[in-house]
Amino acid sequence: MAINLQHYRQLIQECKEKQATLVAVSKIKPPADIQALYDAGQRDFGENYVQELVEKQAQLPGDINWHFIGHLQSNKVKLLVPFVHLVHGVDSLKLLKEISKQAIKINRRVNCLLQVFIARETTKFGMDEMDLKAVVEAVQADPEAFKGVRIRGMMGMASNTSDQDQVRQEFRQLVEWSKKYLPVISSVTDRQEKKEQPLLSFGMSGDYQIALEEGSNMIRVGSLLFGARNYAR
Repeated sequence: MAINLQHYRQLIQECKEKQATLVAVSKIKPPADIQALYDAGQRDFGENYVQELVEKQAQLPGDINWHFIGHLQSNKVKLLVPFVHLVHGVDSLKLLKEISKQAIKINRRVNCLLQVFIARETTKFGMDEMDLKAVVEAVQADPEAFKGVRIRGMMGMASNTSDQDQVRQEFRQLVEWSKKYLPVISSVTDRQEKKEQPLLSFGMSGDYQIALEEGSNMIRVGSLLFGARNYAR
């Protein structure tokens, strides 16, 4: 079997204890692998590439919660808006506006996470604190422009390092920003919705246990479930 059911059961138990959601990262994995994990009870799956996600969504059960966790280009937003459950990687005010614009066209509100830059690696995407302040100012100045989105929380990726103290520090930065900025943003964008706990999406295969200890309530795990990936496309 291509999926690791033993790791899956362990992850589900750890998430249950922390009241967290497991997002199975299925990028570059065939629909058969996703179906196998679905049959084991998994419903939340994460994909990094728009076209791949669109193709898989058409082939797999309709009650899957599809999470887009990659870097999203504005010109591809309209392909995801009709069905995506949660967009994790909203890394700019421009992208947030585009998601809202496309969602308004089809009378939908799309759940989004603001991706924040917490790592010490320039290859990763995300907003810094000035960008977050700009989002606050924008939603307060023109709430109607954002009525197509619900900003549900924040997402981040820690540095790829063996220094666990550094990873913890980076995760704590995300939590700190979430407490500082999300209440202001959600008071505008969710004014007619019931208040829900913010979604904090951080922690992957190599650091998810630290993430759960530091307050993550949504982890994104791929290789522990599906094995190593061959990135030849």
